[in-house]
Amino acid sequence: MLRPTGEQADAADAFRHGRHLALQAGAGTGKTSTLALLAHSTGRRGRYLVYNKDLARTAAARFPTTVRCTTAHALAFAATGHRYARRLGGPRQPGWRTGQALGIARAVRIGERDVSQTALSHAVLRTVAHYCNSADRSLARHHVPRLRGLEDPDLHAELARTVLPFARKAWADLQHPEEGVVRFEHDHYLKIWALSEPRIDTDFLLLDEAQDTNPVLEQVVLAQRAHAQVVMVGDSAQAIYGWRGARDVMTGFDGTALSLSQSFRFGPRLAQEANRWLRIAGAPLRLAGTDTIPTELGPVDLPDAVLCRTNVGAIGAVMDHLADGRKVALTGGGRSLRTLATAARDLQEGRRTWHPELLLFPTWGDLQDYAEHDPAGGDLRPFVDLIDQHGTDSILAAVDQLADETSAEVTVSTAHKAKGREWASVQIADDFSPPKDTDERDPAGRPVPGPVENTEARLAYVAVTRARHRLDTQGINWINDHPDGNPAGG
Repeated sequence: MLRPTGEQADAADAFRHGRHLALQAGAGTGKTSTLALLAHSTGRRGRYLVYNKDLARTAAARFPTTVRCTTAHALAFAATGHRYARRLGGPRQPGWRTGQALGIARAVRIGERDVSQTALSHAVLRTVAHYCNSADRSLARHHVPRLRGLEDPDLHAELARTVLPFARKAWADLQHPEEGVVRFEHDHYLKIWALSEPRIDTDFLLLDEAQDTNPVLEQVVLAQRAHAQVVMVGDSAQAIYGWRGARDVMTGFDGTALSLSQSFRFGPRLAQEANRWLRIAGAPLRLAGTDTIPTELGPVDLPDAVLCRTNVGAIGAVMDHLADGRKVALTGGGRSLRTLATAARDLQEGRRTWHPELLLFPTWGDLQDYAEHDPAGGDLRPFVDLIDQHGTDSILAAVDQLADETSAEVTVSTAHKAKGREWASVQIADDFSPPKDTDERDPAGRPVPGPVENTEARLAYVAVTRARHRLDTQGINWINDHPDGNPAGG
């Protein structure tokens, strides 16, 4: 790499002294290059844990041969998972069929909802999935998913009493290496491995994306401190997966806290915008842009990427750009959007759906009423409105027209799926909505807007830091008039 910055040199020095480290690496600050610098500074054996196999392969070319770049699942498979190889990749089957094999024979009524055999079966499988991502040693009530329409604590407790016996039966089934009725997944052997309290044979351990670590992996990594130097690396301001159980294990980690703040992705003007969102999110880190990169902020007519807050916003952006005759790609593909639209069509045609968000609703009208009138269903309102406006056939047709990213003229992505990515020009979509107004009034008699939530500020920070040369902030320009974006004396 080029001559290390002062921050990178400090990290290398602390690493050479054997300290456990929590390295806060802001957007575009050369995280992988810094970790490679650490690895090359020693002859000790190391492990670099990354999120997926592609990243592991890419990293291997930059690290010395003394460091093995791998995923946590690869470690778990080598130690434990290979015993279950016969069950991995087994045939997919409807959830109700798995539930039937586990003994779920009929529907139950909870409150005013009929919970079908299919819905119960899916709840059982999701309970096991939540347990596998946790650090818990046994299945418990809090692993049972909260279903739309059964948000009341008493109703959820009744659901848990029904689901847990079948979930325990499913987990027992998964312990058999040769055969069983539950489809065996990679997260299952990861959990089995974690429960064995494994000792990773290494001198130091580098954990990437530590701000979004599943508790099951956190438990394994922290247990290595007794014999291995642990380096946590990530960006706490990009911790955006808490809704699915991930934790920021860097915060509160007992180790030397260092940071990387010099971004090599964009220039000072964009760094200034990123720092506004970092401040709103309560993050101590502030980024410095590279002076030789002339990143501009302003309108972009033909962006390379459009970043949306929600899947519904992504559907709308895809349809808009297709209508303009552009070749459009969707990060992650169109499977999730197809599943949502198909679920809506099933409900409209009087059929139940298996979609986990919608499976308790017998008809489309029931879902419309829930989204319109139930406070718990407010976040489904944009989805319902989109379906009512465009129809499921139009949305499914749009998904069919999606192009591969390598040939597309524009890539549409949610901000969640854009993490770790970058494009030359980026446009922020208009579904990053401002907070609702409070009942208070300012001196001019205008309503005072509510504060920007920490999670929303972090997501906006991720979105604005994906651009290298030009950023169109049209979807978040409301922050220019919001008190949080313009603090007194700021």
